[in-house]
Amino acid sequence: MKVAVAGGTGLTGRHVVQALRDAGHQPAVLARSAGVDLVTGAGLDAALAGVEATIDVSNVTTMKRAEAVGFFERAGRQLLDAAARAGVRHHVVLSIVGIDRVRTGYYQGKLRQEEIIRGGSVPWTVLRATQFHEFAEQILERLPGPVAPVPRLTVQPVAVREVAEALVDLVGGEPQKAAPDLAGPRVESLPDMARRLVRTGTVRRRPVVPLWLPGAMAHGGLLPTGPGPRGTQTFEQWLAGRRG
Repeated sequence: MKVAVAGGTGLTGRHVVQALRDAGHQPAVLARSAGVDLVTGAGLDAALAGVEATIDVSNVTTMKRAEAVGFFERAGRQLLDAAARAGVRHHVVLSIVGIDRVRTGYYQGKLRQEEIIRGGSVPWTVLRATQFHEFAEQILERLPGPVAPVPRLTVQPVAVREVAEALVDLVGGEPQKAAPDLAGPRVESLPDMARRLVRTGTVRRRPVVPLWLPGAMAHGGLLPTGPGPRGTQTFEQWLAGRRG
């Protein structure tokens, strides 16, 4: 089966492309480097020729509501409209656990993306997953000072490879609409994850100071609330790979 991957050159997308190949599918990457612009729609129709299913793991790096909503609104509509024209039978989208409880600017964009999918004509499945093991590193990279004030959050990190494999499993099946939430095997403290990562020496060494945040985010808002699939790789195992 030929499957188009929106955002196929990113962190998640690279794993999805490999998982598709491993499963015997033919991946087609939708990215600017491949001549496709999701926001304007340029190159989409040609790239979706012969495609039976799509997996959307496209992303934008921002915490600003207007930018996030704008990106997911435009890219989501362009991709869904092009998929409908191409006769795509299944559209699978990666989303995030807790976006309807934790109302950050970026999560507002993801909610808008889900709304567009639900209102479209292409049969769909949305998989919400928890934060990746890379989450602590991504937070540290955005904090340039001598001390890292890391939000005091409880998360259940999952391996991005396992998320990619779950998306590929879903795309080969029938559309489910909302799939059960996917999470990692263990609940972790984000500041503790950051400290353990700093100790590996793979990121800049500096003190990590827990930063309290109000609202649902500080009270388990990013954790799954019901049963669903769980990954197997722990954060400690992921760290061991980093050390190696």
